[in-house]
Amino acid sequence: MLSLNINKKTYKVDADPDTPLLWVLRDHVGLVGTKFGCGVAQCGACVVHLNGEAVRSCVTKASRAEGKQVVTIEGLAENDDHPLQKAWLELDVSQCGYCQAGQIMSAAVLLKENKKPTDEDINDAMAGNICRCGTYLRIRDAIHLAADIQAKEGAGK
Repeated sequence: MLSLNINKKTYKVDADPDTPLLWVLRDHVGLVGTKFGCGVAQCGACVVHLNGEAVRSCVTKASRAEGKQVVTIEGLAENDDHPLQKAWLELDVSQCGYCQAGQIMSAAVLLKENKKPTDEDINDAMAGNICRCGTYLRIRDAIHLAADIQAKEGAGK
């Protein structure tokens, strides 16, 4: 039995400790926003946060998450109003949308570490996230917009 803190809630999960965190999230907990893409940590569709770090949940053993904070796309913001989510909607980033949860989760770590990233910073941070629809320019624009939104919201607090 695993005890996992996911999106600020504790879940008791009857799963093999070696089960990839992705499948525990999807099949045992019912959080399906995190997507399966490649299964070998190459595409980024499955990115979640583990103690604030972006990890590929398809290759992260569920046991590694015990005693740590897991955040999925469903838990990124209480009202789906994270600056990245706002920017994604405003700039109509998604085409098929399959990779977007992983893109947003990776970008969230970038913006936490770098409040005003350059194009190069964004390209470097997002290089491991693949978008089959090729919306990379919109993704980059949305990250810049989210940084601006984040700065304005932070200034008002």
